[in-house]
Amino acid sequence: MDILSILSQEFDISPAIAERIAQLIDEGNTIPFIARYRKEQTGAMDDQKLREMSERLEYLRNLDKRREQIEHAIIEQGKLTDEIRAQLAACQTLSALEDIYRPYKPKRRTRAMIAREKGMGPLAEVIMLQRKNDDPEQLARPFVDEDKGVEDVQTAIQLAQDIIAEEISDNAGIRAKLRELIGRQGMLRSVAAKEGDSVYAQYYDYRESVSRAADHRILALNRGEREEWLKVTVEIDEALANQTICRVVIDPPSKCCEVVRAAAKDAWSRLIEPSLEREIRSELTDRANAGAIRVFGQNVGQLLMQPPIRGKVTLGVDPGFRTGCKLAVVDETGKVLETGVGHFTIPGQERAKEQAKKLILSMIRRHGVTAIAIGNGTASRESEQFIAALLPEVPGVKYMIVSEAGASVYSASKLAAEEFPEFDVSLRSAVSIARRMQDPLAELVKIDPKAIGVGQYQHDLKQAELETALDGVVERCVSSVGVDVETASVQLLTHVAGIGKALAGNIVAYREENGITSRAQLKKVPKLGPKAFEQCAGFLRVRGANALDATAVHPESYPAAKALMARLGYDAKDLKRGGIAGITARVEQEGTKKLAAELGVGEMTLMDIARELEKPGRDPREDLPPPVLRTDVLGMEDLVPGMELTGTVRNVIDFGAFVDIGVHQDGLVHISRMSERFIKHPSEAVSVGDVVKVWVVDVDQKKKRIGLTMVKDRK
Repeated sequence: MDILSILSQEFDISPAIAERIAQLIDEGNTIPFIARYRKEQTGAMDDQKLREMSERLEYLRNLDKRREQIEHAIIEQGKLTDEIRAQLAACQTLSALEDIYRPYKPKRRTRAMIAREKGMGPLAEVIMLQRKNDDPEQLARPFVDEDKGVEDVQTAIQLAQDIIAEEISDNAGIRAKLRELIGRQGMLRSVAAKEGDSVYAQYYDYRESVSRAADHRILALNRGEREEWLKVTVEIDEALANQTICRVVIDPPSKCCEVVRAAAKDAWSRLIEPSLEREIRSELTDRANAGAIRVFGQNVGQLLMQPPIRGKVTLGVDPGFRTGCKLAVVDETGKVLETGVGHFTIPGQERAKEQAKKLILSMIRRHGVTAIAIGNGTASRESEQFIAALLPEVPGVKYMIVSEAGASVYSASKLAAEEFPEFDVSLRSAVSIARRMQDPLAELVKIDPKAIGVGQYQHDLKQAELETALDGVVERCVSSVGVDVETASVQLLTHVAGIGKALAGNIVAYREENGITSRAQLKKVPKLGPKAFEQCAGFLRVRGANALDATAVHPESYPAAKALMARLGYDAKDLKRGGIAGITARVEQEGTKKLAAELGVGEMTLMDIARELEKPGRDPREDLPPPVLRTDVLGMEDLVPGMELTGTVRNVIDFGAFVDIGVHQDGLVHISRMSERFIKHPSEAVSVGDVVKVWVVDVDQKKKRIGLTMVKDRK
């Protein structure tokens, strides 16, 4: 198999680029590094495509390994022919390889094996010839042998039929035709497995085309089956399946045809149908798994890339009832300034509420708090109402409800042991909530991505694949923003390309003992060798004497960057003043091809350098709309159909998106209400973190459901 040619065709790139990308991957380069600093070699392929290509490269290489294993196994049996070798070479999928290998694969003791042991193999062979004048009973008489348990001709024919059925089942061509038939005309069917109401009631009598089954419904059916509420099958017209087999194996007219026809029917019902049903269900699950992981990854990426609310001293509030609401004020850098506890969520405790009011107002005024982050856990509604009532006394202060998904995980396992061991869990959560509003990325990387809660059925998915995908998403986000080495946590550094957990710990330990004032100094960190430095340096920001250290310009390009500034009449002082305005336009005026040749870099690298010199250390999150900060309180009881609201997209799933409209219950915008135009998936219209205008369609107070639309007047 020419893997590079396949990659070239599938990713629409030249064979030379495919070869260079494969080489870069094989050399141990990380995807973010390749995407950002090897654009000339990759044709500027983005990191998502590079990851897909890396995964496809691994799949094709594993396919080749499996092909070699199968070929070797068949050779050992002395059964490899030129035809089988050609069939193996033509396989493009693992399932196709396994179909060819099926007749040669070691099996448990089968009916066909027993029949062969009784000497029925030759009878099966002659019956399969289906010669015009042959009579199966006459053919079977010589094989009757009571000592072998073959008491009569009917027993002999049945045993031969068992052999024929297995041979039909093992026929790769027949299985391929039937697999294609099921994919085209098969139905996914579910019925109730027991009596009683459940969340799976809509699937108690459900049927959907295999080819059109939506990923989220496949996952729902799987979960319902696993919880024993549903029985799920794949249906196909039996007559059509038998007809498909008979077209291949029947050669009329002959009396033997009926034996073969009976064997074909048996092969379908006993061997092929159960096997293909498992395969089809597995393929559907794999597809749904991949789709859900893709959507979850997109959501996590969009959540991580939410714009930070910089420059605000923030009060974090972790709501509670019995033990009160824990309060924590952090400065603009996330440093804790003051903590406290306020009891203001239980009705009737007016004295406690008055004390809490005084405490919160004093904390706000004493530290210059301008933003408040309230967790959306227990008592968040009461906390929001209490805080909102205080805001008129501190003009300019606004609040935001922050999801606590994963906050307890973070608090218990990370912040407690590493930073504030003296704080209880709720107080640590208050700190986390405040910091998350200030910089979502820096805080959320401390949480297991699966705990963030922005996907669908993430706990049902293949966890190894999910973790690999999410690690890639986090790495991409961290690398695109860059990391300040002087303040970054171990958790944040862990996700920088080329840095793992151990190396991140070494960097922080070295920083605390020696300080880090330049990128070059990173080479002194224990175990941070040349390869690791090459991979991570461009994504780390160091604010020191060398202004380029605080930019995304890679150290390998420093000579080119300095030469470019000198060539155009600038120096490092201009860069330190906040960037060199207009340098990108100057480069284009001078001619990128000419300048690139002079400086010894590629044109794409030259333009990346110029853009970075113009806006050094630019944060891509700054281009996104800021989060919604509120001063008023809205409840479900206030909602009426047709009401116009502004909300923030919290989760995007296959059938719609959940939008936070400030009532402590996210509303659902169904995919049919998201756009004037037809869209195949909600991600075509919205992303997590988007601020959108919506209209209320319906409200169900009892079931806590809110229907929204993004298309006015569409119900």
